[in-house]
Amino acid sequence: MTPAQLRMARSALKVGVRELAEMAGVTTATITRFENERGGLNAVTAQKLKAALTTAGVTFLDDGQAAVGDGVSFVPKDSK
Repeated sequence: MTPAQLRMARSALKVGVRELAEMAGVTTATITRFENERGGLNAVTAQKLKAALTTAGVTFLDDGQAAVGDGVSFVPKDSK
């Protein structure tokens, strides 16, 4: 999961940092740091966030993977 994916997932669910932190059992500081690209996530924290978001209906896509149903894709201007 990338910081952009986490921001987009929260936006799609219309949940704030505090709500996601409660859903995933992590701190708000961890989410904020990661989303602002000021630090990474350890494997346990990444799994907690991904599980909480997936349970809420988010599907994470790998590069080149197509969506099923409505969705958006983001390609940063400085890539590809």
